[in-house]
Amino acid sequence: FLSQNFRPYISQNYWLRISQTRKHFKRISQLQNLFTASFKMVRMNVLADALKNISNAEKRGKRQVLIRPSSRVIVKFLQSMQKHGYIGEFEIVDDHRSGKIVVELIGRLNKCGVISPRFDIQISEVEKWVLNLLPARGFGHIILTTSQGIMDHEEARKKHTGGKILGFYY
Repeated sequence: FLSQNFRPYISQNYWLRISQTRKHFKRISQLQNLFTASFKMVRMNVLADALKNISNAEKRGKRQVLIRPSSRVIVKFLQSMQKHGYIGEFEIVDDHRSGKIVVELIGRLNKCGVISPRFDIQISEVEKWVLNLLPARGFGHIILTTSQGIMDHEEARKKHTGGKILGFYY
């Protein structure tokens, strides 16, 4: 702060407060370093991250995309997309951790996303959600999780079952 020449003119009490403040800030910075070293980001929605990765890779014109971590919900969602021809083959890579999925993109996917929170949908409300989420009738699919498994809205309508909405793609 000040050079040695000015110290005699400033009270001893003032220098004591400055040194205590320095010690206090040093302790605070040590605690911050400790906190940031032990803090780790947690994924809140694995399906949302996976669909965002696919959507971004599709927009960039990529031929493949790597999704990690893997989950059974992601695999079922991708199976539905593959069945309807929006993506190509995908391969599940077991790395003895959380798993990875390599997806072949064919350039047909315009948009995909997650609906959060997962609203309950009765079979009579499916048409309302189709009109709100999809760009046109007969174009795109809504994925539901039902008591009979994860399926698209057309299959749920055939099986006459409702469920919770997971996401959509078109």
